[in-house]
Amino acid sequence: MATRTRVSLTIDGKQIGAVQGETVLWAALENGVYIPNLCALREWQEPFAACRLCFVEIEGQDRPVTACTTPVADGMVVHTDGEAARRLRRTAFELLLASHHVDCANCPKNKSCELQKIAAHLRVNLRRPRFRHLPTELHIDSSHPLFIYDPNKCVLCGRCVWTCREKVGLGVIGFAYRGFRRMMTTFADQQMGEVCPPDCHRCVDVCPVGALVPKPDAVVVQE
Repeated sequence: MATRTRVSLTIDGKQIGAVQGETVLWAALENGVYIPNLCALREWQEPFAACRLCFVEIEGQDRPVTACTTPVADGMVVHTDGEAARRLRRTAFELLLASHHVDCANCPKNKSCELQKIAAHLRVNLRRPRFRHLPTELHIDSSHPLFIYDPNKCVLCGRCVWTCREKVGLGVIGFAYRGFRRMMTTFADQQMGEVCPPDCHRCVDVCPVGALVPKPDAVVVQE
């Protein structure tokens, strides 16, 4: 079995080792350096790069890059909290909040939501976004016996879409429409309970926010 080449790089002054071909994001996360992200999945071979929250600065490059799409290199020096990267992350996050239904106190993901973690890291007030709020009033789908889908809280990370297609092998959910109307949905906007297996909840397991949550009375077996 061939030995995988390892490289040495520095992230925020911390020297770490990583496998050649690994991305900066996973090299950082697996070595205790937090970089905000919503759309990253360890098994995802091709990064979705949708959330634009993982910008970092690399010495020798003239502009920030997304950590999830940048492979490590030997001798690389990475800064996760440079001014330019921080500004891009904050702007992307605040734009996301402009169309997100923020209701933490009544959300089942309160205290375990990635948005709350990112807000604390970026020092952004979830209740006082910088940009004008553009509320959505999309139908909340509670037709599935195990979970509820609230598209008003979806951050379009793509985790559920990839999991349904690649891990479950069904592909019953995907993205539809464009621009501000873009959303995760089923073919022909059928309800989840009509197209999803009644015992499947893999999409809920990977959702980073409160868009897909278990029903309070559902008996969910962790896989």
